[in-house]
Amino acid sequence: MTDSKYFTTTKKGEIFELKAELNSDKKEKKKEAVKKVIASMTVGKDVSALFPDVVNCMQTDNLELKKLVYLYLMNYAKSQPDMAIMAVNTFVKVVANAVAALSEIAESHPSSNLLDLNPQSINKLLTALNECTEWGQIFILDCLANYTPKDDREAQSICERVTPRLSHANSAVVLSAVKVLMKFMEMLSKDLDYYGTLLKKLAPPLVTLLSAEPELQYVALRNINLIVQKRPEILKHEMKVFFVKYNDPIYVKLEKLDIMIRLASQANIAQVLAELKEYATEVDVDFVRKAVRAIGRCAIKVEQSAERCVSTLLDLIQTKVNYVVQEAIVVIKDIFRKYPNKYESVIATLCENLDSLDEPEARAAMIWIVGEYAERIDNADELLESFLEGFHDESTQVQLQLLTAIVKLFLKKPTETQELVQQVLSLATQDSDNPDLRDRGYIYWRLLSTDPVAAKEVVLAEKPLISEETDLIEPTLLDELICYIGTLASVYHKPPSAFVEGGRGVVHKSLPPRTASSESAESPETAPTGAPPGEQPDVIPAQGDLLGDLLNLDLGPPVSGPPLATSSVQMGAVDLLGGGLDSLMGDEPEGIGGTNFVAPPTAAVPANLGAPIGSGLSDLFDLTSGVGTLSGSYVAPKAVWLPAMKAKGLEISGTFTRQVGSISMDLQLTNKALQVMTDFAIQFNRNSFGLAPAAPLQVHAPLSPNQTVEISLPLSTVGSVMKMEPLNNLQVAVKNNIDVFYFSTLYPLHILFVEDGKMDRQMFLATWKDIPNENEAQFQIRDCPLNAEAASSKLQSSNIFTVAKRNVEGQDMLYQSLKLTNGIWVLAELRIQPGNPSCTLSLKCRAPEVSQHVYQAYETILKN
Repeated sequence: MTDSKYFTTTKKGEIFELKAELNSDKKEKKKEAVKKVIASMTVGKDVSALFPDVVNCMQTDNLELKKLVYLYLMNYAKSQPDMAIMAVNTFVKVVANAVAALSEIAESHPSSNLLDLNPQSINKLLTALNECTEWGQIFILDCLANYTPKDDREAQSICERVTPRLSHANSAVVLSAVKVLMKFMEMLSKDLDYYGTLLKKLAPPLVTLLSAEPELQYVALRNINLIVQKRPEILKHEMKVFFVKYNDPIYVKLEKLDIMIRLASQANIAQVLAELKEYATEVDVDFVRKAVRAIGRCAIKVEQSAERCVSTLLDLIQTKVNYVVQEAIVVIKDIFRKYPNKYESVIATLCENLDSLDEPEARAAMIWIVGEYAERIDNADELLESFLEGFHDESTQVQLQLLTAIVKLFLKKPTETQELVQQVLSLATQDSDNPDLRDRGYIYWRLLSTDPVAAKEVVLAEKPLISEETDLIEPTLLDELICYIGTLASVYHKPPSAFVEGGRGVVHKSLPPRTASSESAESPETAPTGAPPGEQPDVIPAQGDLLGDLLNLDLGPPVSGPPLATSSVQMGAVDLLGGGLDSLMGDEPEGIGGTNFVAPPTAAVPANLGAPIGSGLSDLFDLTSGVGTLSGSYVAPKAVWLPAMKAKGLEISGTFTRQVGSISMDLQLTNKALQVMTDFAIQFNRNSFGLAPAAPLQVHAPLSPNQTVEISLPLSTVGSVMKMEPLNNLQVAVKNNIDVFYFSTLYPLHILFVEDGKMDRQMFLATWKDIPNENEAQFQIRDCPLNAEAASSKLQSSNIFTVAKRNVEGQDMLYQSLKLTNGIWVLAELRIQPGNPSCTLSLKCRAPEVSQHVYQAYETILKN
């Protein structure tokens, strides 16, 4: 039947009947009724009386019915606009939903250009903004934030229409509005009256967010942290709202503390210092530590307050509270670096507390102070010698600092410290298995023995002043994070690409460039305190990250590669400095003589240092014995996979290797038959990780009887996947001119550990907590007498990366991560007890079936 039935003659009471049908519960009946209405409208009948009933039919998921309703609305919107207003709210909801859907599609397909924003569409979105639900407003504001206005006038116009959203009750709407305004402010001239007005309007809503519950406060504070780094002038008069309350959770306290430092200036420093001194007497140890560090940061940021800050720190040191003293010494070291030759009178007080220092960072800071100002400390050699007694028990951070400090002391007081420097160089180069420490020891030794003048220029060089802000986010990253205000990225302070797995859908954003009319110099009040105009402070990575704070980890200098082979040659009583001492004891006013140096004889050179010394530093990188090259991933010896008796005389042995990101199957084919073998080919069955040959099996010449050939077959991980039992089982078929032969072998899982498997420390902690406890497996690795440094280096060569390290009750804990080729992350905790040949391995993974094989990989790598 055709649609002509809808145009049949009218009956009495047709409008009434249509009204009843439009309000029917049955969808089909509704659709038929709307079709009749459209038919009547088409032939010129007035069906406007049905307007409310037709509009109600819009609330449906039937696309055909929606189109019919829209046709009716468009017709009567022209002739009866007053009635059409009734449908506006429904359409506004549609706008918000459409924007949300289009934005999501556009983000997952960046090249599609689905959401083409132009001034006309932006105007429509701004109109819809006032009528939307709160979540609809968020979608529209986020969409507006992706638009770049053509000039500052358009930017100001949009800002004016978005500003009312700042007073919304929903904090998500407020943050989305702040994001739009922060982005478009980039295009406004700071000379405009409107710019100043906008700054004033932004402060109250941000302050209001801090009256919410703690979890919302934390999110708001993380966003405010970004905002004050970009535009501190917004909240420069609101310092008091960031003062810590006694009942604030620790995570809120720490975030408030950070923002207080960012807002500290000459105008409010007295108030801030009084607060910080009060915080330093709290009972929460973590909070007290941060408060003490904050006092040091104030001294570095606001030069006029430095003296008062040092005085406050000295008062805190007099309390003799151990952790307060240690933190104070760490920050005083930074103050010395910022203001050289100004506050060194306090060194005597610091030295009095030497015996109470037990934390690596504090010990390293004190050693630096003693080495740097050795000429002002009468018993500097005794102080450093006291640290040297337990050299091997110290953390890497302390060992490196001690080595440098003693070399500095030797260059300043050569006659008194020859034995001391010889002792530390021997400990660093002969007795240590840490490559960083050994390398630094070799460099110092070569410098001192070949060119003492150069040694003095290098070791005692004038150091650059440290920056006012030691934890600023890098400017490009900050601009990107401003574009993500109100999202997870603004809480993590990382771009989405850092925590969203896979690159799909992640678009890098940036603030719009300033237009010609909006460019103006920074106002003096917004420039960082103490910085010359136009000069940006250097960015130094923050030390107090989340993982370090929560676990109190000992994060020493990273080990960049596996350890170099340790020489077995004993250095004994060799004079490491050779004739260099004579020049140091010469009559030169600085204590260094550059012309009367005699190189040590070849016989005096330790055997493990290779050729005679003659070319200074260059020799360090050309050592011919004792120092091996960096080893790659562990390779097991070849094993027989297919015996000759099972393959008509063809014997196949092999192993698997991983080098620089490439996996290979290293094969050895032996012909034990009486005939020549040709036409070789290889194929794998589907397997758990998609291993497949990346090239044909190339045997370039016929394989004669009793002949053996070695072949390296490159492998890929993009083949067909099927879960095998066991997981690392690989079934192989090899064909030649005689027959097809089948065998299976087990590949070690570490060949699948990829090179980018080092997880960010904050992400490690979050992931460890997120993986259910039932996914954790624990194993014992026996007969493995390695220390933590050696184990870490050995594992790193097979792409098992140490994220962090700490020592708990004499037990070394290594927190490690690795990633498989199929994207599966495995997190590990390796516990090593010095002197105990067994260690404990805990593994956490979202695919727990791989844990057993990862443990086997650990055991294989550590024992070989």
